Amino acid sequence: MYIGVDCGTQSTKVVVVDVERGKILAEASRPHHLDEGENGRREQAPAEWLAALKAAFFAALDKAAVSASQVRGIGVSGQQHGMVALDGEGVPVYPAKLWCDTETSAQNADLVARLGGEAGCLEKLGLVLQTGYTASKVAWLREHQPDAYRRIESLLLPHDYLNFWLTGERLTEAGDASGTGYFDTRKRCWQLDVFAEIAPELDPHRVLPRVLEAHESVGVVRPAVARELGLGDQVVVSSGGGDNMLGAIGTGNITPGLITLSLGTSGTVCAYSAMPVECDSAMVANFCSSTGGWLPLICTMNVTSATTRVRELFGLDLAAFGEKVASAPIGAEGVTVLPFFNGERVPMLPDASADFLGLTSLNTTQANLCRAVVEGATFGLRYGLELLGDLTAGASQIRLIGGGANSPVWRQMVADITGTQVICPEITDAAALGAAIQAAWCDQRSEGVTLEALCERLVHLDAKSLANPQPENVAAYQPIYARYCAALEQRHGGA
Repeated sequence: MYIGVDCGTQSTKVVVVDVERGKILAEASRPHHLDEGENGRREQAPAEWLAALKAAFFAALDKAAVSASQVRGIGVSGQQHGMVALDGEGVPVYPAKLWCDTETSAQNADLVARLGGEAGCLEKLGLVLQTGYTASKVAWLREHQPDAYRRIESLLLPHDYLNFWLTGERLTEAGDASGTGYFDTRKRCWQLDVFAEIAPELDPHRVLPRVLEAHESVGVVRPAVARELGLGDQVVVSSGGGDNMLGAIGTGNITPGLITLSLGTSGTVCAYSAMPVECDSAMVANFCSSTGGWLPLICTMNVTSATTRVRELFGLDLAAFGEKVASAPIGAEGVTVLPFFNGERVPMLPDASADFLGLTSLNTTQANLCRAVVEGATFGLRYGLELLGDLTAGASQIRLIGGGANSPVWRQMVADITGTQVICPEITDAAALGAAIQAAWCDQRSEGVTLEALCERLVHLDAKSLANPQPENVAAYQPIYARYCAALEQRHGGA
């Protein structure tokens, strides 16, 4: 029995997996509060993650009707990029600044300039710094919260922090570390010269966690936590990883030829590569995978976060919102939405706001506005998909995950806009499943069990979710997507 944990922006999810029987026994989740403020501030208290993890853990075991004493291993997935700065007692010196925090855009621009622009970033890191990455958050803390900054003894990511709580060990792995902005994604090690530019007063050998290989264990659950959760005394905790990396494992995207696309709070598109990738666009992040390879990725910041704002504005539940989207025609009768409520990363527009364009007295209806925001979020993902170039060209299938993947209308829209077959895994949280699979791999690797065999046994696709692109819809979307790109060019200079 293995446990997978996914600590996301909105909630922490827990899944219980029986590897021997190849079955997902249960899943449960508990919500978090997001603290939002002016200038793009978005933070969370790490204590909320711990409370949600424990509550979801007990709920999932109860639904599975199994005892915690049967658990052999735990894997943890976490929202990427979040800054968890701890003092010598392991207590956060400041709330965790999240991936979607854009308050640090000025610090990011300054760091990019000091590293030699995009070319300098690529040379030193294998990717270009983005506002969402951890680096600018550390620089912001140094500038705006110097007392908290001086107390830093460890710099962790959200999944590292949960592993630290479980084991007492301050470690990380290359996949999640790729998103810090002070990690060389080609050599898979900390870039100490870059870290010195960001935090010259901090000793990297003291504050940065040691980097594990993907298959390595962080350790075993410490006795106090084991007693609290009812676990045995030798429960292994795997290296874990960022939610995108573990989501790739949970969709079976561990070899070339598949695309994982997430319709979550944010949107991501990624594809596996056995080698580091040098893309033409600085918006493509050459991240490492949490399997020993690489996972080139693009991330858009406004997907279900954008659709939820419009849905709640009209007081609609998910079913009613889906009906509104389905009732409007392709192209929403001329309404175009650039849904950049949280700024945007792809394209690089951290200070952008949302635009609703083409509104007239005839087309300003709930149905058109609902459809247009879903189309706008999906067009943003196609824009990113195209940036990945040869990695995704000719891919046979998109594995669709995230909350938006539960919508049949949205699944068909993704298929039609990308011109690619779409299917969902049976489990709703692929990152939590990927974490459980990684835990089993870590625990059983010495017995000859491979990651490929575990994915084959546990990644089940939902045949009922299959959506094939409809030729007439694919053709209809071409001018609508061109309209979106033109709006992007006009409003934001084609950034």
